[in-house]
Amino acid sequence: MSKQNNPLTESFIARWGDREGGAERANYAMFLSELCDVLEVPRPDPASATTEDNDYVFERAVRKTAIDGANSSGRIDLYKRDCFVLEAKQTRQKGGKKEVALELDLFGDMSPGPARGRKAGGGASGFDVLMFNAHRQATDYARALPVEHGWPPFILVCDVGNVIEVYADFSGQGKNYAQFPDRRGFRITLDQLRDPAIRDRLRRIWTDPQSLDPARHAARVTRDIAARLAAVSRALEAEHEREEVALFLMRCLFTMFAEDCGLLPPDAFKTILRRCEADPDLLGPTIGQLWEVMDKGGIALAIHARVPRFNGEFFRDQTVLPLSREAIGELRRAAEHDWREVDPSIFGTLLEQALDPDERRALGAHYTPRAYVERLVVATMIEPLRAEWAGALATAERQHADGREKAALATVSAFAEKLCGLRVLDPACGTGNFLYVALELLKRLEGGAMAEFG
Repeated sequence: MSKQNNPLTESFIARWGDREGGAERANYAMFLSELCDVLEVPRPDPASATTEDNDYVFERAVRKTAIDGANSSGRIDLYKRDCFVLEAKQTRQKGGKKEVALELDLFGDMSPGPARGRKAGGGASGFDVLMFNAHRQATDYARALPVEHGWPPFILVCDVGNVIEVYADFSGQGKNYAQFPDRRGFRITLDQLRDPAIRDRLRRIWTDPQSLDPARHAARVTRDIAARLAAVSRALEAEHEREEVALFLMRCLFTMFAEDCGLLPPDAFKTILRRCEADPDLLGPTIGQLWEVMDKGGIALAIHARVPRFNGEFFRDQTVLPLSREAIGELRRAAEHDWREVDPSIFGTLLEQALDPDERRALGAHYTPRAYVERLVVATMIEPLRAEWAGALATAERQHADGREKAALATVSAFAEKLCGLRVLDPACGTGNFLYVALELLKRLEGGAMAEFG
């Protein structure tokens, strides 16, 4: 179905899109129930008197414990076990029993922009602060869930009739909820529900949230590519040393990454491989010249384009091993994947293939799965930095409340500068998988922190 001809969706957008103000308590359950109809998922169940049985309900009761041990009760606006905690607000009206106190106490522009940020005059917009506080409250509710429920993979913040913000943490630890799928796309406005892909994303949050885990998709793609590369590797290892084969294939993989990340023209490497599949004798001269230019910078004749110099010495060796038409076809099919979705751990797989078992044991060169790497990086780096950011944000909020805007900005800037100046040591000195994961999580933290205060 096209983006424009879904009558139920159009009716929903028309019904809620023009609504100004209203009582949040009266509107949010109706809004979300009708959203379920648009998404073609069941509406929430009637709440049971026994809280333990309320796995998909409005107003799910929880008991929160403060740092000082004091207990308090709360109610999750909409909860679905193993799926999400949703906190609803309505920014188009002030007051109301459920309104969260605004630390920055600003009610300026209450409309959502494309991303959170300070207004021109400084400080976060009222909309941003309200949504940030709602996110904080939803996370507190997720923390208060029974241990046997675990942490839900998604936190949703809904501005009734306006926007839904999506945060995800697939680790089950509740320590790294980040904008999903990224900072540009985590905020879903009402009119975006016309897009079938957006509706499908929300539908899966309701019905199969783990299917949205990028790591799972990356793992499937990576397994397919690894199988193709293994076939090429086996063909080459009959006549070449394992290390030489692994380094050649890693240069191919890096070139595939560079193409899909925009460092090379679109389809440049795929086009070369298609030509070489038709005429394998072209492989050495064309790819060799491309790698030579990637090492030094200049004009790559094979792709008729100027190529920047790639740092490091990775392409100092431009050896291109001869391949059969069938092996080139395997490389071409591997290149046709979107390499932005491929887990860089594939380099670790190739490193292990390049070493025999005795060498791997001597060097300690064993690939560590992504889940283990992330667990370690979160515990040793991200958690302490998140705690530091929470302290910096609280300080900035107090400074802003006191009218010391420059001091507030300096506090936030100091934290951002610290992130930029961090150095991460990977004592394993392997393929850099720990460093890659650390960089990715640091960038998520940076994006989230800057979104919270702008």
